[in-house]
Amino acid sequence: MIMEASREFCRKNSDTSTVRSLIPSNLGFDKDIWAKMVDLGWTGITIPEKFGGSGLGIGALVPVVESMGRYLLTAPVITSAIATQAILRCGTQEFQTDWLPRLADGSIGTLAFLENEDLASDATLIAVSRGSKVELQGRKILVADAGAADFFLVSALFNDKPVLVLVESDQLSTDSISNKTLIDETNRAADIDFSGVVVDPQAVLSATHKSIKDLRLLGALLYAAESTGACAAALDTIVNYLTTRTQFGRLIGSYQALKHPTTDILIQMDSAKSLVYHAATLATNFNFCTHTEIACRMAKVQANDALLFAGDRAVQFHGGMGFTYDCDAQLYIRRAQWAQHQFGDSQHHRFHLAPLLIEDI
Repeated sequence: MIMEASREFCRKNSDTSTVRSLIPSNLGFDKDIWAKMVDLGWTGITIPEKFGGSGLGIGALVPVVESMGRYLLTAPVITSAIATQAILRCGTQEFQTDWLPRLADGSIGTLAFLENEDLASDATLIAVSRGSKVELQGRKILVADAGAADFFLVSALFNDKPVLVLVESDQLSTDSISNKTLIDETNRAADIDFSGVVVDPQAVLSATHKSIKDLRLLGALLYAAESTGACAAALDTIVNYLTTRTQFGRLIGSYQALKHPTTDILIQMDSAKSLVYHAATLATNFNFCTHTEIACRMAKVQANDALLFAGDRAVQFHGGMGFTYDCDAQLYIRRAQWAQHQFGDSQHHRFHLAPLLIEDI
């Protein structure tokens, strides 16, 4: 039911012309559509009922994200969901009572965790005591939805221990945020210098390397779901073109050189979807086990590869027109190039999968 409702909502509110019209905007999404998504309860899906959510868990959010990917509907659903999970895993009861209802009501949070392009690197941003306060020293790169975020959860080291520090957007100066132009222009990210930001000790959440790792796996799963949806859209675009374009008196879809790769896309997409939903059934537990880690990593690998292949074929099959900016195939190949690096590309996850799947490595 959630899948059907979310798919219909995204279909009505996000066709390719709408997607293109939002590219020049500052936020990259429509605030009115975001408000409707909040009213539908999407922002509270993973939030327990006692904090104003529906408590349905990650498994119920996956079809929503997949539907958004299918129609390229851009909104800070994934970033806020990861922030929600960070607070649920690391926040005190008082902290959860304060912030989770805000997220359920549509406040936007995002995780700032990258300090270089290597996802596997540890946090080097430092939090130091300044009397009764805590001061941050360092910067983060490619923080998703930074321009729209009401608050940031910043991974840092405090007394040589991993923490998450909540920084509200009004604590940052304008010149500390450097917006970046992404290859997928439907999305937004920025580099942020948090140096000199001072917070109360209550804003520092105790974390562990395991909890940070679980958040990264969760991010990989959600972006895999979004990529799987985008792959389905790319496939629809390909099939529509192959069954309408005529060359040498025949529909080009009748040629085996185009039939077979299109079938390969379908197989790869279905495999990704199967792996994504399998991982979603395992990701309900707050403490991810080895099986959950394997499932999340496999889902991300397959979704990356499927969308990259679909995006590439969408461009190639449209011929010279496919290389122009006006062709919708460009939306999918750009999404593929961007999405593959969110929370780890295929090479990263295969590297970590090997010792989990093969003994004596």
